Amino acid sequence: MTPDQAKTAAEALFQAETTGQQIGLLSLAYPGMSMDDAYAVQAALIARRKRAGHKVIGWKIGLTSKAMQQSLNIDIPDSGMLMDDMLFSNGATIPARRFIQPRVEAEIAFVMKAPLAGETVTRADVIAATDYVTPSLEILDTRILRADPATGKTRIITDTISDNAANAGLVLGDHRHAIDTVDLRWVGAIVSRNAEVEETGLGAGVLNDPVEGIVWLARRMNTYGQRIEAGQIILSGSFIRPIEAPSGAQISADFGSFGTVGIQFA
Repeated sequence: MTPDQAKTAAEALFQAETTGQQIGLLSLAYPGMSMDDAYAVQAALIARRKRAGHKVIGWKIGLTSKAMQQSLNIDIPDSGMLMDDMLFSNGATIPARRFIQPRVEAEIAFVMKAPLAGETVTRADVIAATDYVTPSLEILDTRILRADPATGKTRIITDTISDNAANAGLVLGDHRHAIDTVDLRWVGAIVSRNAEVEETGLGAGVLNDPVEGIVWLARRMNTYGQRIEAGQIILSGSFIRPIEAPSGAQISADFGSFGTVGIQFA
């Protein structure tokens, strides 16, 4: 893709979010687009959202589980950016029509106290740079059709990355934990919709340890001249499948002694 094509695709995604009208698959409109092309579209989309007055507050890591990677025929995670208008308080109600087709995932969020960057970042570096960890929910949305109505072709990784890795919102729990006081591999959650259990999972589902997700992100960002900044929030990746969240849905995640987090959709 050319820079102009990336900007055109980003503007289409921005308008889709603004109007609630999804666009067609970018992978069909731009055959052969690479993951680098997709990240260029994502960067142009974030630049467009910045021009609209929004600020970057962190990063999300997606496709960290083997099952999700296999469904898209890839072997690495992806990433997107979190912005200030995406952050909702624990227990808040999402306004009607804020999102197009929202889904929710449970994750462990890292809040950083120091910058993190470089291709040699280690687990020890991540632990030293983390202020605290907390339960979280990620709200996913798709500004791109899940499948092309004419061909039946479904979204692929380049569509998802372009669409800011499907990120739309996040909710942080109220409990804060020092990272060295808990084994994140064994932190799990029971996730319910309207008081019925939909999914359960453990932190180990994220690359065997959520800390490894942050290592991967810091190293990947180095390729693009980026870094994790102090104060930023990092969603380390979901350990459950996405749960559909139609109007009226109330989503809650019980992480046991780690805390709880919830959101509802008007």
